Amino acid sequence: MNNSRDVFDTAYLKKLMNQKNIIQITRTISINEHEIQCDFIRASGPGGQNVNKVATAVQLRFNVRKCPSLPEDIRERLVRIAGKRITRDGIVIMIARRFRTQEGNRQDAINRLVALIQKAAEKPKPRRQTMPTLASKRRRLDFKDHRRCTKRLRQSSPQADS
Repeated sequence: MNNSRDVFDTAYLKKLMNQKNIIQITRTISINEHEIQCDFIRASGPGGQNVNKVATAVQLRFNVRKCPSLPEDIRERLVRIAGKRITRDGIVIMIARRFRTQEGNRQDAINRLVALIQKAAEKPKPRRQTMPTLASKRRRLDFKDHRRCTKRLRQSSPQADS
């Protein structure tokens, strides 16, 4: 009986260990932590003598085009909203140097990537065409009439020499 309990515990632990490597983005989207590459680089800025010796800043790389867990529409929106953080090859690069520890900066970069993917996962609202209101039409026509009068005053009229 004790042996079967050990088997259950190891299976449960394996499941927990596998879930540890998964980053949950939304209820339906999750990415594997192995799809993210983290390189530690030296952070710039003040910090005394230690800043030149310790690589605490994180450069996170995530290949959007090769990620199998992202649907195609989310990939397209992610490429569009990533802006200058994405390369031509479709790799999102995040640099985090806010904290003084590698793990803090790594978690910060992952959180920023998750926030970016969550923003891309939101479906944009469809645009509903609207008609201009009567008041806006009136304002536009009044402005055009005012502009017409202003330009008419600028025209030079022939003056009679007397």
